[in-house]
Amino acid sequence: MTDRTADRMSDPRAERTRAKLRQALLAECEERPFEEVSVAALVRRAGVGRATFYLHYADLRALAVDACATVVRDAVEALHAWRGTPTPANVPPALTDFFASLPAHAGLYRTLLHEGGSGPLGDLLHQRLRTRSHHERALAGAPAPELIASAVASTFAGVLADWLHARIPATPEEIATQTWRLLLALHGTRLS
Repeated sequence: MTDRTADRMSDPRAERTRAKLRQALLAECEERPFEEVSVAALVRRAGVGRATFYLHYADLRALAVDACATVVRDAVEALHAWRGTPTPANVPPALTDFFASLPAHAGLYRTLLHEGGSGPLGDLLHQRLRTRSHHERALAGAPAPELIASAVASTFAGVLADWLHARIPATPEEIATQTWRLLLALHGTRLS
């Protein structure tokens, strides 16, 4: 990141502009598929110029990943929202709430999170979840933090993507419970 890019990222006016662009994209995607959204319609809705758009984002996909970054943060937080000793019966309410919140922008998420968990949103989710899981396992002195963190991140990204793409039929409550139990099983795996 150049000094100029860092300055633009920390400038409150620049953040307000990016927030307008993110909101405009989400509003556009409520009316049409992402593939049909144009930069012209987006900047018109956001009330900014085309040059301003390109000052902040290389293209619509970069804006879409930025607009969806909160879903990645929310996923990581929801998976780590438990207190006490995690058990299969005590699914964190935040995880159920997370899955229940996804249908509002599911079309956009499906564009960026491909089946199996790949795609720009899947890559971001995998990286952030793997980092958080590794950190927490290492702090707890749990065995194989690299391996388990990678398995947790890959599993969650894949399950989330396949659920969004209707490959796993389940309500938000059901998928939250099934995912929670699956991830607990991964954390409890004995490797020796």
